[in-house]
Amino acid sequence: MKIGIIAAEPEEMLAIKEKMTYATKQEYFDLQFYEGEINGKRCTLVECGVGKVNAARTTQLLIDRFYVDCVINVGSAGATTDQHNVGDIIIGSKLVQYDFDITDIGDYEKGEICGIGKYFFSNDRLIYQCEQAIKELPSEEYHAIVGSIGTADQFCAKPELSKKINEEFGVDCLEMEGAAVAQVCTQCKLPFVVIRGISDTPNGNNKVDFHTYLELASKRAAMIVEKLINKI
Repeated sequence: MKIGIIAAEPEEMLAIKEKMTYATKQEYFDLQFYEGEINGKRCTLVECGVGKVNAARTTQLLIDRFYVDCVINVGSAGATTDQHNVGDIIIGSKLVQYDFDITDIGDYEKGEICGIGKYFFSNDRLIYQCEQAIKELPSEEYHAIVGSIGTADQFCAKPELSKKINEEFGVDCLEMEGAAVAQVCTQCKLPFVVIRGISDTPNGNNKVDFHTYLELASKRAAMIVEKLINKI
């Protein structure tokens, strides 16, 4: 079993890399892939950069060149409601590209990709293993849930827009890579799961909160990843 791990930001990748041993680096098309072990499990870690195209490109390279058996996408996200706080963790069982819109050319729903569908679903077994990992979290200061994630090529800092997206798509948080990773894995028929630590909430101060709490959110998400890997 070989596990692929994709992070978007340097802080998100570093939180995972700190848990790796025997790490060696390979570079392809300016992307740095680290191969090593986490608790004895073979892993390949890469930072994809921000946005859907970067995420999709990196996922395909990870699959094609490193022959991973599953993919974990880890990082940060902004909550869409005040039910989630900074540092909480969302395991994305369902993901959608909420900025994808071809409704003007036919009978499509917003977010629906022609020939593919509207939602992408994380692997059931990986979700179950995440649920077991959640039970082992050492603190009650934050919550971890299985929920839904919205992806778009935009950073959402407006509370009213977060609320609208939540009402339209039923997502717990917003970010910029997860559903793109999910689409590539789905089309390549590879199991995947997306994990997000909440770095900001819809309070009108998202830009400041994101930079302040990114490291915290990244470390919380990395903790779940480590526990998940123990169960894979």
